[in-house]
Amino acid sequence: MDDELTLMAVHAHPDDEVIGTGGIFARFADEGIRTVLVTCTNGEQGDGPGGVKPGDEGHDEAAVSARRLDELRDSVTHLGIDHLELLGYRDSGMVGWATNETPDAFTNIPVEQAAARLAELMERYRPQVVVTYDENGGYGHPDHIQAHRITVAAVEASGIPAKLYYTAVPRERITELFDYLRSTGAAPEDLEFPPDFGTPDEQITTWVDVAPYVERKRKALEAHASQGENIFLLRMPAEAQHRAFSQEAFVRRLSRVPAPDRESHLFDGLRPDTAR
Repeated sequence: MDDELTLMAVHAHPDDEVIGTGGIFARFADEGIRTVLVTCTNGEQGDGPGGVKPGDEGHDEAAVSARRLDELRDSVTHLGIDHLELLGYRDSGMVGWATNETPDAFTNIPVEQAAARLAELMERYRPQVVVTYDENGGYGHPDHIQAHRITVAAVEASGIPAKLYYTAVPRERITELFDYLRSTGAAPEDLEFPPDFGTPDEQITTWVDVAPYVERKRKALEAHASQGENIFLLRMPAEAQHRAFSQEAFVRRLSRVPAPDRESHLFDGLRPDTAR
């Protein structure tokens, strides 16, 4: 199946697959592109039943992991993802948590070891396009940063993907979204972002229209019900959700095929209709 178009996205935790790539998963599946989701950790440091926080009495990591993986499989169904691969590493928790120091936490696994496992998956699925986070993991989460590291290493070691992309939060558009939320009273007036939050719009190479898939994306996010308290997007008004979900942005970091400066599809240059 070497000639089959394949997308592989590498994410850190159950639920990460939805925000930045849920739309492309659903859209590309409908276009006949094979889709592969690699989830690196089991999400042990998420909220437990009743909203019990990691470190609090009654937080059961095994139970949290089991529930979050069940939710992930439900999300995968909504998005039409063909293959789910679990690397099974232990969730490191947020930056600064004591769990960052646990030897078997994902952030502490030697990059070459985890990258070798990911490279094996690339050998199996032969993805032309791979998507993951940027060098800062989007917002500094240790597991997102580690997912970036192992993906870059696996792409380099395997030499298989023709294109590598990082997910991006467009700085100007997110500012416009939260200005809108403040104007409707749906966001705190004092809500502020660091000046370097998100990616400057001029650095974004690829904008993919996923508006027809907003509802499927929302259902996939709702599937992660155990983490609902942490998913602010689900508490936004419907109009704001549509604004947030209808387009996904990426920064192209590698292309072994000719590609335009500004793309509307991750497979530009790889499909017969876009070959140049």
